Formats: sequence, C-alpha cells, structure tokens
Amino acid sequence: MVAAAMSILTERIEVTVEGDLDLRGTLGISKDVPVGFKSICLRFDIVAPKATAEQIAGLREKTEQYCVVMQTLLQPPKVQSEWVRRG
Repeated sequence: MVAAAMSILTERIEVTVEGDLDLRGTLGISKDVPVGFKSICLRFDIVAPKATAEQIAGLREKTEQYCVVMQTLLQPPKVQSEWVRRG
C-alpha cells in the first residue's frame, strides 16, 4: 500500500519475519527465562526494477513509520487487563 501511495511500481514485495524466543519461559519450565521474543528480524525482498535507490530508501522510511505493528513494538502502549467473573 505504501509503495502504491508513493507511485513506486513493484512486481513483488515479500516480507519474512523471524523471531528468537526461548519456549522454556512461555511453557513455565524455567522462571529464569523471560516470556516472549528476544529479537525479531524483518526481511523485505522487493522486485521493483524501475525504482531508484532513493525511492526504495523512501519506501523503507515510510513503511517503518506507518507500520502499526512495528511502531507498537518499538513504543509499547500502556496495557490494562480486567477480569470479570460472572456466575
């Protein structure tokens, strides 16, 4: 969507996301191991033969700026949890 909004013609954009986590924390096997990902890596494979290096750099900047998931991970919001027992 960002590429289209910037009028960058692409043939394909593929995103691969990988993360490192130790399941011992998530499974409650080890209290010394935190729950959650230690790192997350994003790889963008872009086929855009007519795009300039400057356009690709701009695409990266705007994509990262407006990616809701990335911005939420980089600047976590305040989280509230409410449990209501009924019956």
